[in-house]
Amino acid sequence: MRILLAEDEKRMAAALVALLRQEKYDVDHFADGASALMALESNVYDIAVLDVMMPEMNGFDVARKARARGVTTPILMLTAKSQLDDKVTGLDSGADDYLTKPFLTKELLARLRALGRRSAGFQSGDLRFGDLSLDPSSAMLTCTATGQNVRLSEKELHILEYMFNNQGQIMTREQLAVKIWGFENEAEYNNVEVYMSFTRKKLAFVGSSVEIKAVRGLGYELRERHV
Repeated sequence: MRILLAEDEKRMAAALVALLRQEKYDVDHFADGASALMALESNVYDIAVLDVMMPEMNGFDVARKARARGVTTPILMLTAKSQLDDKVTGLDSGADDYLTKPFLTKELLARLRALGRRSAGFQSGDLRFGDLSLDPSSAMLTCTATGQNVRLSEKELHILEYMFNNQGQIMTREQLAVKIWGFENEAEYNNVEVYMSFTRKKLAFVGSSVEIKAVRGLGYELRERHV
C-alpha cells in the first residue's frame, strides 16, 4: 500500500516515514502543499496523510482542490488544532478522517488500516479478474480454470494488485512507475516493461486467459481473452 505523507516539520516527517516503512507501507514524503497536490493528482496513492499547516498551500486547500479535480484517494488530516470548527473545516474540505497532534502511533495505524479498507472498496480476501484469483496477503496468484498457482515477487504483486483494483482502465507507464517505485524514485520506464514481462510470464505459467495488453502510446490494460 502506497501512502502520500505531506508534513513540513522535519522531525515529525522523519519519525512518521520511519514508522510507516517499519509497518511495510510504501511512503512518499512532501514538505509543502503544492507538491503534495501535484503528487496526489497522479491517482497512484492508496491513502494521503496531510498536515494542515504547510507552506505554499495548507492541508485544507490541498484536500479541497484534490476533490474538485476528481481525486478520490482517502485523506487523513493531521493537525495540532483540536477545535471543533477546525475538524468540521477539514471534513468539509474532503478529508475522510481527522487526527489531532499529539497522537498515539497505535491510533494512527488503526486509522490508516480503516482508510486502507475503504481505498480497496471494502474488499476482503482475494481480488478477482476473469479466471484469476489474487491473494495479496500471501502474494499467491491462482488460475481458477486450471487450478495452477504461483507466488509473485513484491513488484509483480504491486502491479497486479493495482491493475485488479483499476479494472477496465489503461494504466500509463508513469502511473505504474510511481505506484511501484515511488514518486521521487528515478526508476526508468524500461523497469516497468521488464516487470511487466515477468508478470506476463506468471500469467502464462498458471494458464490464465487473462493478459496484460500494451495499448500503443497509452500504457497497459488487463484484458480477458475470449476463445
